[in-house]
Amino acid sequence: MLPQKAYPSIGQSWGIMGIAIVSMIVFSPLQFTLNDVIGKEPTLFLYYLLSMGGAFAFAHFMRKKEIGTSTYPIHSSTPKIVILVSIGALSLQLGVLSPLTSLIPMPDIFKQVILQLGTMNGVFGFLTLVIAAPIFEELIFRGVILDGLLKRYSPVKSILISSLLFGIVHLNPWQFIGAMGIGAFMGWVYYKTQNLSLCILIHFANNLFAFITMQFGNLEEELEKSFVESSGGITNAVLIITGGILAFIFCTWWLYKTFKAEARTAAIE
Repeated sequence: MLPQKAYPSIGQSWGIMGIAIVSMIVFSPLQFTLNDVIGKEPTLFLYYLLSMGGAFAFAHFMRKKEIGTSTYPIHSSTPKIVILVSIGALSLQLGVLSPLTSLIPMPDIFKQVILQLGTMNGVFGFLTLVIAAPIFEELIFRGVILDGLLKRYSPVKSILISSLLFGIVHLNPWQFIGAMGIGAFMGWVYYKTQNLSLCILIHFANNLFAFITMQFGNLEEELEKSFVESSGGITNAVLIITGGILAFIFCTWWLYKTFKAEARTAAIE
C-alpha cells in the first residue's frame, strides 16, 4: 500500500503562516492610499481579499502541486450539529476566552485599532469580518494546514499546531487567546467530521457575534472596563463564566456522542 500523500509538514505550515503575515504587510499601504479614494470599508475589504486571498492562493497552489488535490471537504451537516457547534463556540468565547483576554492590559494604540474596526458597520465591513474572514482563514488553517498535519502527525499535535499558528497570525496577544481557543475547537470538529463547512460556520458565528456587539454597544466605554465591570458585577461575571463553561462542556459532550454514532453508522454501511 502506497503511503498517503500529505501537505504541509510542520515546517511548511509555519511557512504558510509566514506568507500570510508577509502578505498582510505588503498590502498594508493600500489602507493609507485608498481610504480617501474609495472609503475605509471598501479599502479594508480589498486589502483583506488581496492579503489573505493571496496567502490562500499560495497555500492552495503548493497543496495541489504536492498532492494533486484541488478540492476541499465542504458539505452539509445536520441541524443538530450546526446548532451545537454554534452554541459551543459562543459559550467557549463568553465563558472562557473573553474573561482570559480581559486579564491582559490593552495599550491605547491597540484600543484605537479596535475602535476603528468598530466603525466598520456597513456592507463592506460585514463582508470583510463576517464573510471573507471565516472563508479564507478556514481554507488556510483548517482546509490546508490542519488537513495536511492530520495525515502526518497525531490529532492532538496537529490541532495544537494549527490553532497556535492561527493565533499567531492575528499578531496581537488579545486576539491570540481567542483565535487559538476557537481554533482548537474548530480543529477538533474538523478532525471528527472532515467537514470544513462546520469550521467556517463556527468562525462565522464567532465573528458575527463580535460584529453585532461592536455595533450595538458603546465600544469605547467597554474597552475601559474589566470583564467584571462589563458583566455588571462579580456575581454576574461568575454566572456568565460558569454558564459558558457548562454550556460548552454540554455541547462538546453531545457533539462527541453524535460524531461517534455517525462514525459507527458509516462503518456499518
